Amino acid sequence: MDDERRETPLERDDRSFVELLQELRVTQTGVQVLFAFLLTLAFTQRFTSLDDVQRADYVATLLLAMLAAALFTAPAAVHRVLFRQHAKHRIVGVSSWLARIGLVVLALAFTGAVLLVVDVALGRAWGIAAAAGTFAVCTGLWGVLPGAVGRRLSRERERERVTARANATEE
Repeated sequence: MDDERRETPLERDDRSFVELLQELRVTQTGVQVLFAFLLTLAFTQRFTSLDDVQRADYVATLLLAMLAAALFTAPAAVHRVLFRQHAKHRIVGVSSWLARIGLVVLALAFTGAVLLVVDVALGRAWGIAAAAGTFAVCTGLWGVLPGAVGRRLSRERERERVTARANATEE
């Protein structure tokens, strides 16, 4: 049993999977909007004016968006295939891994999309700068910030354990 929530391991896995699915719903919307934008872009008049670098960026970004969509929907498929096989803990672990990889791929897709749009609108140098900024923002908000918060939380919990031990030995 989990001391804080008083839940069994199975209840914790159920809760974790529901929370993960909710997170995926949020990211899925961004992927769908990006993917739809990219799919329609090839059918615009301006598409024919793209140079080879812009076309390569477009294709790479389209494929990254498709991969991100596949990674974010894969947990539903994993759950469906393993449903009622007493594999919830494994489903949660695999799904969490898929979501993490999906975020990396989505950051790359966002970066490619920004590169393409800004390159077309303002030029290659501005596109590269905007793409670098996009990647830095995604990395910072999706990787560095959660890692820093997690480390701080771990330090706070360790201080609480040390304090609790010290108080217990004093009594």
